[in-house]
Order: sequence, then structure tokens, then C-alpha cells
Amino acid sequence: MYDKYVVYCKSYFLTMERISSAGTWTFLTNHSHVLLCIAEDPEVRMRDLAVRVGITERAVQRIIEDLADGGYLTIEREGRRNRYEVNQNLRLRHPVEEHCAVQGLIGFVLGNRQERVGK
Repeated sequence: MYDKYVVYCKSYFLTMERISSAGTWTFLTNHSHVLLCIAEDPEVRMRDLAVRVGITERAVQRIIEDLADGGYLTIEREGRRNRYEVNQNLRLRHPVEEHCAVQGLIGFVLGNRQERVGK
């Protein structure tokens, strides 16, 4: 158990270090980062999302709740795990990009990475 925690902490700090070295801002929000990670791996754990995005697990929980409330995610419980499904047909929310669907964002960012993991 302790070893997993150490690995988790190392990954979190390595992610944070990479984000910090890239600057203080990014083009996409944490909401889009979480959505993209879920699109790539619908069975991803919140802990792994937190590490990958570089935010806390609690922040991931709030974002997933926002995305589900907005209709962008469907959450299905499978045993002790969650499986997420992204509604790719919904439009993006901001007036600047509302002419685009979520599917376009996923395709643009993930490209053929999504096909390689069998999605």
C-alpha cells in the first residue's frame, strides 16, 4: 500500500512539475482535460485522472459531476468501479466554440490515439 502511495505522489509531482515548467496557463481547461482523458479511457479511476490532469481527486469529482449534470458524461457503476460514456454529440459551451461538437474536440486532441487503445 505504501509503495502505491509513493508512486502516486511521484507521478502527481512529476505531472505538476511538467505543468509548471510549461508555464502558468494552458489552452484547454481542467474540464476539457478530464473529458479527454475519459474519452481515451472510459474506465479510468479518479485518482489516475487527478494525477494525469494535475489536480486533486476532489477537483476531479466536482468536474465529473459538472460534466454529468451538463449531459456530457453518463456514469455507469460496474462493481466497485465507474465506467463513463462521453456524449460526443453535444456542443461545446462557450459562444466562441459552440458551433463545434465534443466529437470534434476529441478527434482534434486525441486523433488516432483513441483508435490505438481500441475505442
